Amino acid sequence: MIRLGLTGGIGSGKSTAAAAFRKLGVPVVDADAVSRELTAPGGVAVPAIREAFGTEFVTEDGAMNRAAMRERFLSDPEAKKTLEAILHPMIRAQTEALMEAAKDAPLLVYDCPLLLEKPEWRKAVDQVLVIDLEPELQIERTMARSGLSRESVEGFMARQLPRAERLAAADHVIYNGSDPKTLEESVELLYNELTSEP
Repeated sequence: MIRLGLTGGIGSGKSTAAAAFRKLGVPVVDADAVSRELTAPGGVAVPAIREAFGTEFVTEDGAMNRAAMRERFLSDPEAKKTLEAILHPMIRAQTEALMEAAKDAPLLVYDCPLLLEKPEWRKAVDQVLVIDLEPELQIERTMARSGLSRESVEGFMARQLPRAERLAAADHVIYNGSDPKTLEESVELLYNELTSEP
């Protein structure tokens, strides 16, 4: 099995690429989905979040209060590290279990936004695929998709790994400056390349 790490900046098209791999029958382990599951109502991370941050950071239905957490991050930079210390080991354990369950597949995709920011996450994969896009297009697409202001999107981008560093760490790069169909076709080409017999 080849474990292919999938990453890219905000608005680059990672989700579209992941969906294209799924259409080809490739198992996709989504780190963000695992994180949402851990912090959803009744999620296993919620008690530790309540203990570390207080009851106001848990909603009435027992989920992490994302709005309150975002506000806390703005006023307290250490809060993000505290939350990551709770969540990241749980995400790693869960994603490893999901990867192990799919071990008979010839190719597995690990969709992880922080893949290159965290060395221990990079070690979980054999190769890295970066979905790439010019920064201006990233901003336009993210604003259109999420309704965020340009300043907010630029703020997110400033906290992510610089584009040049992402590209330098990539084994494969798919440029996503066109349309979703072109991205799907590029994913299929890479899939054929990775799964064809040597």
